[in-house]
Amino acid sequence: MVASFRLSRLAEIDLAHILATSTERWGPAGRQRYAELLTAAMRALADDRAGSMTQNRASLARGIRSFHLRHVRVDEPEERVRRLVHVIYFRAVTPGLIEIVRVLHERMEPSRHLSPRSQV
Repeated sequence: MVASFRLSRLAEIDLAHILATSTERWGPAGRQRYAELLTAAMRALADDRAGSMTQNRASLARGIRSFHLRHVRVDEPEERVRRLVHVIYFRAVTPGLIEIVRVLHERMEPSRHLSPRSQV
């Protein structure tokens, strides 16, 4: 079975903002690199949702885990992003599906942006 992911409405909004900011700061090429990195991270999380680089964040909401983008491995030097500053918050929905609940800047306090109602 191929694992997959879906985005919550709030995660869609987060990603739109992140990518718009990337375009403003680093241009279309920078936006493309960050978008590819985010997608690679979400696919990797779908395949290994309890991986060693994820954190149980049950104190925020039941079933929530997090993954900091600094743990993403990029093989091609030209695809690297210098500053990886976002954290993906996700939860298992079914055995083959995770939901990306939010994608927040590392400086944001997650308890202010995740509701205990974000439960599995």
